Amino acid sequence: MSRAKGTIGEDKACTYLRTLEFDIVDRNVYSKFGEIDIIAMKDEVLHFIEVKSANNYEVAVQNITPTKMHRFLQTVASYQKKHHLDIDYCIDAVIVTPDEVTLLENITL
Repeated sequence: MSRAKGTIGEDKACTYLRTLEFDIVDRNVYSKFGEIDIIAMKDEVLHFIEVKSANNYEVAVQNITPTKMHRFLQTVASYQKKHHLDIDYCIDAVIVTPDEVTLLENITL
């Protein structure tokens, strides 16, 4: 996917998350392991969010591969260490399709 299409999906995800009363803390955080698309706070829990856009839900979800999750979790750990964070957090995904935006919470369970 092109960077421009990814940005459109992330913008839609942020708009959606704000309707759910999330506060966007940061976007496009990079480490040597990978990228965190969105970091948001809600109810004193920090959410590290992977955004996947596709023409249909199943394809988007299938793009969250074990390798991608491993790299994502390494990036989260790196971010926490760099910022000396010791707060509750969870790993989420936002699936963006032409018809809807869906939040999947705690995707590592």
